[in-house]
Amino acid sequence: MPLYDYRCKACHAEFELLVRASSVPACPQCGAADLERAVSRIAPAGKIEAIRASNRRQAAREGHFSNLSPAERAKLTK
Repeated sequence: MPLYDYRCKACHAEFELLVRASSVPACPQCGAADLERAVSRIAPAGKIEAIRASNRRQAAREGHFSNLSPAERAKLTK
């Protein structure tokens, strides 16, 4: 499922959603279905690894590492 940025035409809220091709997204603020798909912003060069590391630390605190091997989990918990 792709991640898209949207802008609501009714309340002007900006948000991103994971959307299946067959589903029609709705605004989380007002519930309107009249949305404009926006161009997604990309992470600046050099920031992607920092973002990934931050997300992994948060996942480790919450215990969400079932997709990693035991060796990878051991590295991240040190």
